[in-house]
Formats: sequence, structure tokens, C-alpha cells
Amino acid sequence: MARDRILVIDQGTTSTRAVVYDTRLRPVGQGQVEVPPTYPKPGWVEHDPAAIVDSIGRTVSDALADAKVGADRIAAIGLTNQRETTVLWDRGTGEAVGPAIVWQDRRTADLCRSLSGRADWLAGRTGLLLDSYFSATKLSWMLEHLPGVRTRAESGDLAFGTVDSLVLRHLTGGKLHATDVTNASRTLLMDLRAGRWADDLCEYFGIPPAILPEIVPSSGEVGRTSGLGYLPDGLPIAGIAGDQQASLFGNGCVEVGQAKCTYGTGAFLLVNTGTEVVRSTAGLVTTPAATPPGQAQQYALEGSVFIAGAAVQWFRDGLKAIGAAPEINPLSEEAAPDSEVLFVPALTGLGAPHWEPEARGTIFGITRGTTVPDLARAVIEGVAYQIVDLVEAMNADLPTPLESLRADGGMARSDPFLRFQADLMGLPLHRSPQTEATALGAGALAGLGVGLWPDAGAVAELLESGGEAFEPRRDRIWRRRAMRRWRHAVETVRRHYRTG
Repeated sequence: MARDRILVIDQGTTSTRAVVYDTRLRPVGQGQVEVPPTYPKPGWVEHDPAAIVDSIGRTVSDALADAKVGADRIAAIGLTNQRETTVLWDRGTGEAVGPAIVWQDRRTADLCRSLSGRADWLAGRTGLLLDSYFSATKLSWMLEHLPGVRTRAESGDLAFGTVDSLVLRHLTGGKLHATDVTNASRTLLMDLRAGRWADDLCEYFGIPPAILPEIVPSSGEVGRTSGLGYLPDGLPIAGIAGDQQASLFGNGCVEVGQAKCTYGTGAFLLVNTGTEVVRSTAGLVTTPAATPPGQAQQYALEGSVFIAGAAVQWFRDGLKAIGAAPEINPLSEEAAPDSEVLFVPALTGLGAPHWEPEARGTIFGITRGTTVPDLARAVIEGVAYQIVDLVEAMNADLPTPLESLRADGGMARSDPFLRFQADLMGLPLHRSPQTEATALGAGALAGLGVGLWPDAGAVAELLESGGEAFEPRRDRIWRRRAMRRWRHAVETVRRHYRTG
């Protein structure tokens, strides 16, 4: 029987998905299991590693059943994942030594401040800013605060990984301890240009190098399935990328200057810079892009905000204002046209380009007449304002300003949201034909990794953007006025939380 299907595992912040694609990268089946994080203390965000692993088999089985195909049709497996989330486990048993510390977690903000004297050096080596968002300080915290962990790590009994490493260990029956270059780059421990772990960075953060996984390319076979009850042994795992690099590839942003924004739990704007490593002076980070086999390593500039879809989840679960996330769209359209409610969604601090970990979500402009629809509109508009901050930072770093933006992720399904985003940016916004471009990119990388297509050009044709376009309708004066209010609100929040 022909092996003409690609299986992708997409392990995200709130759920695990599996998608089956045909060789034209059309989804033919999928499964999804919720894997919600927990919030044990203010600023802390954790996952149960065992729950992540347990979710893989269920989603894969559901996706294959939905596609009505057997596992013998699978030509390759692709993997994409939430980045930076940090896990430590026993090398022998695979049992985690504690909860995974999620990328949103801010418990190491004080540690980052104490290390800030070397921030410029770190940025030059890694492309990243010194922030608790990235893995190194999370791992340092585990080594210092979990009983007996440092001793076990230094003796070689423990293994560290981001979520891709955890899933790879599971898929290969414990035979593989690896991470791809896009995930490794998010740790503050990898030399960006060399693409390998740096001993001096490990020493700086107090990390024993022996616990680190092998760094492998994003496309090409790295291992095969083994010991799974739901998949046969021997299926090639051939594409791995962190979620945002996978999305950049899945959106077809393979040429210099092409950019996308993924609206997931957070929101992430990336622009392809080709083989050039562009160091930001505007609060962005530099990161490897997922690169097809046989090509020189590609790079991207990235701006990350921590709260996008998570703001809608808070509106649903925290305020109990809606029963399901999609309900926020029609509710927001009932808002008063002259409502001046403004929401700064810093629920876990402000990310790029501000990097203010102590900031917290703040609502401005509430009056006696403010209604739930007014708040609903402010929540989704607060996400859009953050993206304009990223666009402006990116334009400051690039030789040529962005001309358009591709959009994917859950919030990209909302026409009212994308219209407002285009109006506020003053740029055309193109919705990806498949709003789950993250899994799509991982599938494309996996297929390339086993030679399903002759070259990356053939894949690019399959990934050509054909989604709906949203053109800006507002004039420059309106945009300037709106952004002036937003900047004043953000600066007010920053000042308030700096001074306590």
C-alpha cells in the first residue's frame, strides 16, 4: 500500500492536536485533546508532562480514525510544539522530576534582573533578550529549587528538553534525546550562528551540559517510532520545528521580507530575513527559521506577545462572560460605537517590544455605562494593538518596511478582528487558507525530509497563500489617534507596575 499520508503532532499550550495530510498538504483527518496548563501562584504557569505524553496517543488515534486510514499509509511524522516550556526527566524511566515550566511563566523575573549586566553579550550570542520567557532561567530555577535535582543532573541521571524533546523520547521508546535547531535556539544556551550548545552560556546559567539534547535539523529523518501501542515501529520522524517557525514555513513565507502573525494563546510576528542574522535594536529577537534540506540556514526576526487567545480564554473562564470563545465576536459587535474602553492584556507581563515582566492587565475608560459588549470589544482590540507595536518595531529593524502580513491561528478565523487589525496597521492582511498553519508547516518539513517532493520550490507552490485579504479602510489620522491612546495606556501600565 502506498505511503501517501503525513502525520503531524502539534503539542500546544492548551491542547495537543494531530493532523493527517495528503501529499498536496490538504488536511484529511484530525484529533484534539485539551491539555490545559495550571496556575499555582501569580505569575506561575505549569504543565503536567505526563498529561502531555498521554495526550499523544489519543490524538493520533483520533486523527487516523477521522482520516479513515491505517498507520501503514504514513510516509513521515512531523512534530511542532510550544517553545521554551522546560522539562526535566529521569533518563532511565522518562519520569519528570516536577511540572513543566511553561513559556508564559514569570517566576524567574528577579533572577533575570540580577543577570542583566550581561544582557548585551547574551543577545549577541543567542539573538535573544534576557527574559524569563526563555528556557535557561527556568532550568536554573529547577536545578536550584527541586530537591536533589542538581546532584542528579550533574551525575548524568537527568535529561532536559523542551516539549519537542519530551515527545521525541516518547515516540522513539526512549531511544532519542534530541531537539531541533529552532527549539534549541529558544533556550539562551545555543550559539545562534554556530547552531550548537555553548559551554560558556551553560556555565553562565549554571547548567550541566550533559543534560542537553542533541541538536538536529528541522527537516530530515532523525529517528523512528518504537514501542508505541498506537503506531507501528519504524515510521520516520522527519520534520521538527517550534510552533512559530513551523507557522512561518506553513504560511509560505520562504522569501526575504515575507511575514506572518500567528494568533494562538499568544501572538507571534515573524519575518523571513534569509541567511542574514539581523540583530534587533527595537526589542525583537533573532531566531533560526525552519530550513529545508540542502539549504543554508535561514533566519527570522520575531516579536512575541504573551497574551492573545489567552485574553479570550480569560474573558470566558475568568469573567464567565461567554460560554465559548467564538461568542466574543458577535458580542463585541454589540459594543457602543463611541465606547472608549481600552484593555492592555498584560495578564502575564508585557512581551516584545516592551519586555515588562511585572506589568499586569489593565482596563481603561470604564464608566457607569460600560457594558459587557464594550469589554468584549476591548479584549480583542487589545490583541490587535500589541501587533501594531510589533510591526513598528520590525519596520525600525528592517531595511524595507513590511508591505503586508499573513495571518493564521484561532483568532484569524474572525473577520471583525482581522478587519480591525488591518485598519490599525494600515497594511493588507491575508488570512492563511489553512488557519492552522503551524501543523501545515511541520507536515511540509516532514514530507521534504523523506523526499515526498523534489525540492522546497514544489512545496512552496502548495503553500501559496490563497486566503481572503483584508485591506485597511481607515485613514492615517484615525490610526495615529488610536495608537496615541494605546501608547499612553501602555506607558501608564509600565510606570505603575515599575513603582508598585
